[in-house]
Amino acid sequence: MTAPPPPLARSGLLVVQPLRRKHCAECRRGPLSLLAIEEGAPRCLDCADLGHLVFLPRGDTALTRRSREESALSAVVVRFNRRKGRYERQGVLVEEAGLARAEARCLADAEARRRRRARDARRRAAEDVRFADAFAAEIRRLFPGCPADRARSIAEHASLRGSGRVGRSAAGRALSEGAVISAVVASVRHLDTPYDGLLMAGVARHEARRRIAAGVESALRAWRETEAGVG
Repeated sequence: MTAPPPPLARSGLLVVQPLRRKHCAECRRGPLSLLAIEEGAPRCLDCADLGHLVFLPRGDTALTRRSREESALSAVVVRFNRRKGRYERQGVLVEEAGLARAEARCLADAEARRRRRARDARRRAAEDVRFADAFAAEIRRLFPGCPADRARSIAEHASLRGSGRVGRSAAGRALSEGAVISAVVASVRHLDTPYDGLLMAGVARHEARRRIAAGVESALRAWRETEAGVG
């Protein structure tokens, strides 16, 4: 399939990556890897007064946009796609100095984004510490017999960011009593009863919970009724 004439550029200049060997109609150099069409004939970039420009492949939208902003002269580079039957953008030709200025702007933005991500990470970490403290305090209020280090461990586990656990739910974030108790029950079930072993032995989850229910309730009752020493 022979490529049709390239479309008219919507804005600025248009340069083509030809599919077939072509020579410049003016200086006869070739074959050309890039050419401009003037009066229906191919021209090399030097003859089209575009030879001083550098090629920037497509892919980085911000760099492309800024390179064109920083260049007094630029051109869009296209290539015909036989399978799709249309011209597709391959990149742009821009001034080398304009490209350097655009790269500097993008690097500055990348550094600003890095600093912002670092600030956000520190802020989230501080928020997580405060929330875990509040969650642990609520555990100790409801279960005064729960050792302080155990309460802290339960709080950190339940409120781990991105975990989907009860502490990250709306009820957990609100420190609702039900959410806090659920976190404590889950901890007792897995650490203080044979529940995990039952599951590994093939016991169905609901049956395993039924078997260890009395042990869980006994542990919770002890923590509710006993004032623990400082953990």
